[in-house]
Amino acid sequence: MTHDDLHDHDRGLSHDLPTLFSRRRMLTLLGGAGVATVAACSSGSTTATSPAKTSAPATSRAPAATAAAGSQIPEETAGPYPGDGSNGINVLSESGIVRSDITTSFGSASGVAQGVPLTIKLNVLDTRNGSAELAGAAVYLWHCDIDGRYSLYSEGATEENYLRGVQETDRNGAVEFTSIYPAAYSGRWPHIHFEVYPSLEKATTASDKLRTSQLALPEDASKLVYATEGYSTSVRNLAQTSLASDNVFSDGYSLQLATVTGSVDDGMTATLKVPV
Repeated sequence: MTHDDLHDHDRGLSHDLPTLFSRRRMLTLLGGAGVATVAACSSGSTTATSPAKTSAPATSRAPAATAAAGSQIPEETAGPYPGDGSNGINVLSESGIVRSDITTSFGSASGVAQGVPLTIKLNVLDTRNGSAELAGAAVYLWHCDIDGRYSLYSEGATEENYLRGVQETDRNGAVEFTSIYPAAYSGRWPHIHFEVYPSLEKATTASDKLRTSQLALPEDASKLVYATEGYSTSVRNLAQTSLASDNVFSDGYSLQLATVTGSVDDGMTATLKVPV
């Protein structure tokens, strides 16, 4: 399957009636605020087209969440390449999947994902307990590589399992992954997939999932990254879509848009609170 086909499927798999009901509930909570947020954040203020710009520090702030207190991060499709057993391959049962550095493959695979370094920091919150930090939960996170390929599935990466990993939340509900900045492939805004489980044991058996969602990366940081070597295709793909037109984020993204800081020289850091 090519990535020109990917976005046609990225909405459908796992996007059943419970998912739709969850999204509609979120829209009800957001009310008109979601529309205003889309209008305000659909374009970035940094163009990042010159070498001087690509090496400058970047700070992309996510908009303040406008949803009512206790709102959960929206349920989203896992896409066609989850690797959690719901679409054939199950990497969660493999020894080595619990790790913080996901740039390399593990087991019998040896590939290394190339690209601008990205640290991903998520803070899982328990909305049933006053949005307190959820310690002892687990996050399975995955995304595409610099060429828009997903390990285990995409041609040229079927023998690799890089850019996939599981971490247990600490006492502050936090997890951290060392990765690379993902590409923008045809039809999709730059994003990262993740699933939240009640425990590490539940994650590695792919059971009792709490939430499946996606993190959106901001436009100005993405432009900085995509101006660097290896991301030329992403420049065109980013220009052809927006958060407002993306088939996942178009109905609201205020709880999914990460804050990104850092630079392409020293590496970027994306942070997001994940209320479940």
